[in-house]
Amino acid sequence: MQNTTPETRARYRERLSPSLWLLVTIALAGPMVSLIFVPVGSTVALIVGAAVSALLVLAAIALTPVVSVDGGVLRAGRAHIDVHHLGDPVALTGEDARQARGPGLPARGWHLIRGGIDGVVVVPDTDVDDPVDVWTISSRTPERLAAAITAARS
Repeated sequence: MQNTTPETRARYRERLSPSLWLLVTIALAGPMVSLIFVPVGSTVALIVGAAVSALLVLAAIALTPVVSVDGGVLRAGRAHIDVHHLGDPVALTGEDARQARGPGLPARGWHLIRGGIDGVVVVPDTDVDDPVDVWTISSRTPERLAAAITAARS
């Protein structure tokens, strides 16, 4: 018997988590908060400082957007679009990616840009009813994301 259910596993999934240096910087808020509680007691200050650091780092990781292509749908953060509404994706790195993230960023586009991530995938939106012209998405592996979008379109 043939499997008639559509492909349900993710073709591509990436969490755009902060870099290690940004997480260390976020964690430094804990010692600063602990200084406020030193008059109450050093033990209380250490516990509160460690808890604040842990909570902020966990929140920074948990609240990062996810980019995925699965079931014929591109999801970038909270937004999603069927891949049949998309044109050919272009994977960019280096100077081309900097141009696409900065001066070349279209005003009528949908953007998911994350600092510290060099790669960018630019995907034209071919839906005439959609006010968005192009999707610009940060990715650490832009070639894989572009290939997943192309594969999901076919």
